Amino acid sequence: MKPFMDKDFLLHTETAKRLYHDVAAKCPIIDYHCHLSPKEIAEDKRFSSITELWLGGDHYKWRLMRSFGVAERYITGDADDREKFRAWAETLSLAIGNPLYHWSHLELKNYFGYDGILNGETADAVFDLCNEKLRDPAFSARNLILRSDVAALCTTDDPADSLEWHRQIADSGFTVKVLPSFRPDKALGIEKADWTSYLHMLGIAAGTEIHSFSDLCSALEARTAFFDALGCRVSDHGLAAVPYASASSETVEAIFQKRRAGEALTAQETAKYQTTLLLFLGRTYAKRGWVMQLHFGVIRDNAKRVYRTLGPDAGVDSIGDTVSISDLAAFLNALDETDELPKTILYSLNPNDNAALATVMGCFQRDVPGKLQLGSAWWFNDHKKGMQTQLIDLAAEGHLATFVGMLTDSRSFLSYARHEYFRRILCDLLGTWVEDGEFPNDEKTFDRIVRGISFDNARRYFCL
Repeated sequence: MKPFMDKDFLLHTETAKRLYHDVAAKCPIIDYHCHLSPKEIAEDKRFSSITELWLGGDHYKWRLMRSFGVAERYITGDADDREKFRAWAETLSLAIGNPLYHWSHLELKNYFGYDGILNGETADAVFDLCNEKLRDPAFSARNLILRSDVAALCTTDDPADSLEWHRQIADSGFTVKVLPSFRPDKALGIEKADWTSYLHMLGIAAGTEIHSFSDLCSALEARTAFFDALGCRVSDHGLAAVPYASASSETVEAIFQKRRAGEALTAQETAKYQTTLLLFLGRTYAKRGWVMQLHFGVIRDNAKRVYRTLGPDAGVDSIGDTVSISDLAAFLNALDETDELPKTILYSLNPNDNAALATVMGCFQRDVPGKLQLGSAWWFNDHKKGMQTQLIDLAAEGHLATFVGMLTDSRSFLSYARHEYFRRILCDLLGTWVEDGEFPNDEKTFDRIVRGISFDNARRYFCL
């Protein structure tokens, strides 16, 4: 029996152990998509307790606690920090097979030096140990990033954001690159109740008034210039699906004015507006050399009672239907036809889309190694099987060695343990292929592949 989470955790062959310990573990991290707060980084936030650091805003943990029958008072309610931590420890103690079990113990080990097991019996001792260490300035937001060996990270930012915190970070001399990402979901969300008020906010940020679709495009183009000047190299889009419904400029303008007048739109009208705006944005990203990230296949805010109480990102989202591959292919082709397709990363929350996405990507690859990427296992796929499946599907239908690797997609400063988790799974998979005789045992080649996926490919792809 192997020891629990020892130094060779998840590594089943000698080749895998060498690849991880000698290559992957020594690579810095480029976290090209996360939800860390730039304000907390700028202010070098200190955390009052492990409960704030671990449970505050972490809807992954909230979902698991609800599944274990924990009352909401101990999740997002008014219970004190120790009570909440005990509830989390009890939940985790029986969470066999859930990645949170591994992530949590990796974080305790890597950041707090705790090699034991977290459960109801150890909860108070672990709570006290962590809180004692959190009093040390070495556990501030910036120092946690530095201790994780992060070379660069990209936050998630609205086009109307002032980016004041990014400017403060850049001016402070912090050695880690903290760059904004351009996420114009609210501009695309014409069906949302707050769309018209958002246009006003965006107009103020861009120094203009938005009365037409053309005005909107001009405002967004101005904001991409602003973001670019502060180091932005990547956009991000959270979509239910990638739309494709072509329309004339006159039709889109009529749709814009109809919604601006307060009238409801049909699903087809919404699709035409979103397609046209997304194509405009794709061309804008291509001109700037940015990467376009498309996240889709999610159904958000399913439990309306929870949503009304806690708002979005409360742990009531789910995997959605498989994406329309024909619409996606048509969208990519519309940009490619005029040679305006930017580097693009495709993420579907539905793992059944992986192989289809990989084959669609292959139709548009050119000029740049891995110009189109099958995004890393995301959210509900962010576990051992999900990561293995994504890697195997990409290897089978594309070019695994060009993959830009892992991201955190997290609001937690401790989530960099997920990169270790991913790298161990990667090295175990590659090591197995070698020892099974499916690939030559060429250390130079394998080291290059592992170093590329762990760090080098992302550094080149994002021009960091």
